Amino acid sequence: MSRDTAFTQAAAALGYSFDGEIKLGGNYVALARDGHHVYVSGQVPRVGTEVVVTGRAGRDVTLAQAQLAAKICALRALALLQRSLGSLDKVRAILKVNVFTQSAEDFTQLSEVADAASGLLHEVLGPQAGAHARTSVGVFQLPKNATVELDLVAVVD
Repeated sequence: MSRDTAFTQAAAALGYSFDGEIKLGGNYVALARDGHHVYVSGQVPRVGTEVVVTGRAGRDVTLAQAQLAAKICALRALALLQRSLGSLDKVRAILKVNVFTQSAEDFTQLSEVADAASGLLHEVLGPQAGAHARTSVGVFQLPKNATVELDLVAVVD
């Protein structure tokens, strides 16, 4: 199965499509490329024009909802790569992923939130290209009250 098919299936399994415009929230570019390295700007769990998971993990949002948010963020990042490259089969590796979770004071399951995004990248890109270094951080606030924001660095052909 191609990575593009795996991407479409992963999005459909969550009940979402990323076929339309991927809206940016400010004066920046979604992707910046330097040779074979592509830096994907921070992605919140926005589908179309709506941020679909908002609030603090551990207070307003369950762990499962925060994990869904992380998966949507990862799918948005992959959708941007797919559009830029023409196919996810051109992704050689994901080098680094940063996952920021808007958290309640006592919420400590940050790695578990990030695991959802890591698992999705592995599922779509495979065990070699999908493997990556990662940082998961709890934060006080994120844009649009998003529960999760994710950015990544990829190596591409």
